[in-house]
Amino acid sequence: MNPGTLSLLQNLGLATAMVAATVMIHFWGLIVLLRLMGHTGRRLRAHDNAMGQAALLVIVVFGLIGLHTIEIWLYAIVYLKLAALPSLEAAVYFSTVTFVALGYGDIVLGQAWRLVSAIEAANGVILIAWSTAFLVAVTARLRALEHDWLKPQD
Repeated sequence: MNPGTLSLLQNLGLATAMVAATVMIHFWGLIVLLRLMGHTGRRLRAHDNAMGQAALLVIVVFGLIGLHTIEIWLYAIVYLKLAALPSLEAAVYFSTVTFVALGYGDIVLGQAWRLVSAIEAANGVILIAWSTAFLVAVTARLRALEHDWLKPQD
């Protein structure tokens, strides 16, 4: 097997493992958020209280941000372990701009591991879309945007 093929297989193997890990983190994180919503929603009386609904939505948003932070840091740690980036700050920064598919390009990986970062970007976009769909579903379920204050005043 030539070195190029071996490198490609290593990149794809690592990227596949990272996608699997982040998808599982996200899946179980959403399950935990749902359970937290059920427990906290009852305590906040979110079913009949606008402030309770708002508090519940804020909890969900912070929970989603927390999930993405864990996933971004996981990629950053991998880049550090591969010695693909020189410092923790650079790894977290690179992973963040890659995960959200912003890709400034001021820090780039060497050729040896750049395919992993491309797949991180695709992975991040999908997980962010999943979070967005989850947040929209939660908002719709709470009917948080359908209160009397939206109706025209007589």
